[in-house]
Amino acid sequence: MTRREPLNREKVLDAALALAAEEGLKGLSMRKLAKTLGVEAMALYNHVQNKTDILDGIAERVYSRIERADPAAPWPERVRVTVLNIYRVLAEHPVVPMALATDEANPNSLQALLPIDDLVGALYEAGFEGDGIRETLGALNSLIFGSLLLTTVGFTTVRRGEAEQEQMDPYLRRVDPAVLPHFSRALPSLAAADSERDFARALDLLISGLVAAAASGRGTA
Repeated sequence: MTRREPLNREKVLDAALALAAEEGLKGLSMRKLAKTLGVEAMALYNHVQNKTDILDGIAERVYSRIERADPAAPWPERVRVTVLNIYRVLAEHPVVPMALATDEANPNSLQALLPIDDLVGALYEAGFEGDGIRETLGALNSLIFGSLLLTTVGFTTVRRGEAEQEQMDPYLRRVDPAVLPHFSRALPSLAAADSERDFARALDLLISGLVAAAASGRGTA
């Protein structure tokens, strides 16, 4: 008989991340996770406290994969690299931003907080203070999580297979250009979205605004 390798927290979290990716947050349960690992559900509690602990642990493991920007780079480049790296890593594991956005996960480990600390440090270097830090950080987080959540619905979803396209075609044909002329005109561009390219362009626009705000002294008091 093959001897089963002992269970540990890392193996539990890896299995949980894979299960959540396949079945979504609602499909992640202690019972299903235990079945995936081939153990009794009670065995999991030696390594995790509950589902919230699992989701926090998953988020922390994903955040630990975010590559940090060169601290010697100019502050706008550090903001761009950090935000883009956060976006790319979270885009690979969409259950994590969903858990964060719905407040089902709230990781507070050092690894999870380092990218945020890097962003705040760059913003302080730019001259932002007080409310300006909060507002600017909020704008960057809104761009990250808003973009990630939008890629799961609507026109920016990466569609796979003819069945999904067939589901969209009737909707597109119902859009009457006489009633919705502007939306109809935009449809080809909306349907041809490239999520990461669009995110990078939006980020560049936001950073341009931050550079202008810093130069004028807005947000620095």
